Amino acid sequence: MKIKRIEHIAVAVDDLEGGKSMLTNLFGLNLEYEERINTTTLAMYPVGQTYLELLHSEDPTSRTRKWIGERGVGLFHICFEVEDISEALAELKAKGVKLLNDQPVSGHNGSKIAFIDPESTGNMLIELAELVAHPAAQT
Repeated sequence: MKIKRIEHIAVAVDDLEGGKSMLTNLFGLNLEYEERINTTTLAMYPVGQTYLELLHSEDPTSRTRKWIGERGVGLFHICFEVEDISEALAELKAKGVKLLNDQPVSGHNGSKIAFIDPESTGNMLIELAELVAHPAAQT
């Protein structure tokens, strides 16, 4: 598996507007794009070659809202950009790694993503993403 970089670090937040304001006002970060996937809104802030992703959902059945209910706001997952997600998933399966997604699903900005079961990673939620080459999505 070829990991290219940490694509983003995701933080689950209760207050998306407050989180966005904090990143802009305290650190001078600029929002690149905001996107809604199902019932979750994400806001992407570039920091060097990676992103800080804020995740927010009001839906009590969403993974983000459940996470906040169990653990509070804060670090949600780390996403590695991979060259070929299908190859990466096959390699992980061959190693006996438990996956939350056996096949890639649609993710942020048109990417193909999959999550690794935290049971296989020391209780860390890890996302893999294969990016597509196109400009960032806009809302």
